[in-house]
Amino acid sequence: MALPLTPPRPRRRPAWIAQIVGIVLVVTVWWFVTSVLKLWPAFIMPPPQAVLEEFSYGLFGEAPGGRLAQSILNSLRRVATGYATALVIGLALGVLLASSRSLRETVGGWLTAIQSIPSIAFVPLAILWFGLNERAVLFVVILEGLIPVALAVSAAIQNVPPAWITAGRTLGARGVRLYTKVLLPASVPHLATGARLAWSFSWRALIGAELLTSNPGLGQALETGRNTANMALVLATLIVVGVLGGLFDLLLRRLESRVRRDHGLEVST
Repeated sequence: MALPLTPPRPRRRPAWIAQIVGIVLVVTVWWFVTSVLKLWPAFIMPPPQAVLEEFSYGLFGEAPGGRLAQSILNSLRRVATGYATALVIGLALGVLLASSRSLRETVGGWLTAIQSIPSIAFVPLAILWFGLNERAVLFVVILEGLIPVALAVSAAIQNVPPAWITAGRTLGARGVRLYTKVLLPASVPHLATGARLAWSFSWRALIGAELLTSNPGLGQALETGRNTANMALVLATLIVVGVLGGLFDLLLRRLESRVRRDHGLEVST
């Protein structure tokens, strides 16, 4: 008897197609409302072409106070420095938390409480400690970025199967070698998740800190647009912030998925 044939799976439409269609629809409605209906004056809601001109002028010209290209480079440099530092400190702190129950009950609880505080609330503290300079911005970025990494690494090490630890000790892995050969490699998938979350926290913290300090960057470009009532600059900068944040988050999501597939925690689709 012939076996019934399995119907072929329908081919999934790439997600980027739906995203592009959605963007086109939003821009079309935006243009219609602001250029045809003119429901609001341009200084409140500028049309898409005004935002595009501001973006082009700020990126390739000398936008007054904006200099969008330089702002992008400054912000990316700061977030890269703060994010890398947060990963290193968070990894070390996570190992310490996992190794001591007393630290988990004290410092771990403090980290959870600090994570619930909006990052912009730490900006006045950073300014009082470091002044209106780049160190204040980096302090906020590092503080917000290290907590997700530390908590993720701590939880991952605690959840390593006891059989793996026993096998590692049987093979001679003790002390530091137990962490470098067994515990940390087993925690890589959780570390990838913590790194992705740390990026989101660090990026938001960077923009908030730049808003209230005097360091040239995307946050200051937003503040310049507000001070000069230049809504087109504000919207252009917000679009840049969203696009850059989304691109890096997508990259880290792909990296996280690959790590999880390599460890057998996710099935390829």
